[in-house]
Amino acid sequence: MNINELEFVKFLIKAKQNTYAGSGVMTQSSRVASKDLAFQEGNWRYLDTYLGDFHFIGEEAVWYDQKPVWGMNYYGKMLVEKTPPGFSDFLKSALLQVPSEMPFRGPEELIGKDFTYMCSVEGGLDCFRGKEFITMQGKRIYQLYFHGGELI
Repeated sequence: MNINELEFVKFLIKAKQNTYAGSGVMTQSSRVASKDLAFQEGNWRYLDTYLGDFHFIGEEAVWYDQKPVWGMNYYGKMLVEKTPPGFSDFLKSALLQVPSEMPFRGPEELIGKDFTYMCSVEGGLDCFRGKEFITMQGKRIYQLYFHGGELI
């Protein structure tokens, strides 16, 4: 990356923790029916915009000095008919723990009382793809696939 990678990762983690994972405030919708969460600090700007609920598709993007520098697309869905109580809070708790060595979604594994979160990634900040799953009582109930990389 042509920008300071440590500074970028620090900003990306802070942005993720202050938007969806941190139950951030929705901003004005950028597209019809989209849900948008934004974060800005100094010359950095972050936007997470997605469509849908039970099944959803979205994009995270980062700008530096008003130039797009990084992006990630994702598609996720529930694999059960009804979202179990506590699921959303558990997913957000996993996403709050975004690791600096893999700042895309959550940690490789998080075991909770009712749910288990797993995430795997191939590649690095410049070009990556990955997947995350949540199981409940050993049964997969949610999946999400993501990919992206640098834009400069």
